[in-house]
Amino acid sequence: MVRVPGGTFAMGSRDFFPEEQPVREVVVEPFWMDTHPVTNAAFHRFVRETGYVTVAERDLDPADFPGAAPADLVPGALVFQRTNGPVPLDDWRRWWDYVPGASWRHPGGPGTNLDGRTLHPVTHVAYADALAYAEWAGKTLPTEAQWEFAARGGLDAATFPWGEEFAPRGRRMANTWIGRFPWEFEPGNGQAEQPGTTKVGSYPPNGYGLFDVAGNVWEWTTDYFRPGHEVAAGSCCAPARSTTPPPLEAGERFPRRVVKGGSFLCAPNYCLRYRPAARQGQTEDTATCHLGFRCIVPD
Repeated sequence: MVRVPGGTFAMGSRDFFPEEQPVREVVVEPFWMDTHPVTNAAFHRFVRETGYVTVAERDLDPADFPGAAPADLVPGALVFQRTNGPVPLDDWRRWWDYVPGASWRHPGGPGTNLDGRTLHPVTHVAYADALAYAEWAGKTLPTEAQWEFAARGGLDAATFPWGEEFAPRGRRMANTWIGRFPWEFEPGNGQAEQPGTTKVGSYPPNGYGLFDVAGNVWEWTTDYFRPGHEVAAGSCCAPARSTTPPPLEAGERFPRRVVKGGSFLCAPNYCLRYRPAARQGQTEDTATCHLGFRCIVPD
């Protein structure tokens, strides 16, 4: 872990997506943060010592899925499937498949394993899985403000964790999608011909010594997601975190938490969220091949 000094910073951005606004001043106290996302090796130690079973590996309750055929109620998770050519970008189901048997042990589904991936970020972890690991490790998960402050690495208001230029002097700085998503793909450091996670630390750290705060995998935070930062009327500032769940959206069974950092699937033509200010909401039961986490400890 590395010590993040804390301080006051401008959280959010007015230059990209509406959910990142308004920009407001937030104070963060010092804390310690994992230098990189939790790896498969670390998560395996946790499972070996505790016998923990992740959400993606558990049997599904028919009561939670009214009308579903019993044969469809099979444990699994979402796995990215690269398309053969250009597709409209208005429907994520064109490149995501629910794969029975996919889990942190089998990130691509049955027949895949962790060979060569022990030092890659663990994926297919739901929010409860990340919390369970953090408790076992004597740590906790970061708030959105803590995560964003740490990801900025001391560069307040910069677009990327390393500055304003996406690829300074042509150098790749993060595991993000280069090419036209979701079909045209140019491999980067440590990547095979297919897009995927890379070994933690494959790209340069930010100013605080933190790796993979842009790209590789999205990371859970403890904040509930709302489509914009909460700011009291007449105030420039806001609470450092969102602790009250908003009403559930139609068809959802779990509230959404803020995830940060973008992933190896973020591309300029589709996502552009490999930035400290970027944020998305994921339901707490979400398990995908591009979602992980890292932990913190108070100073």
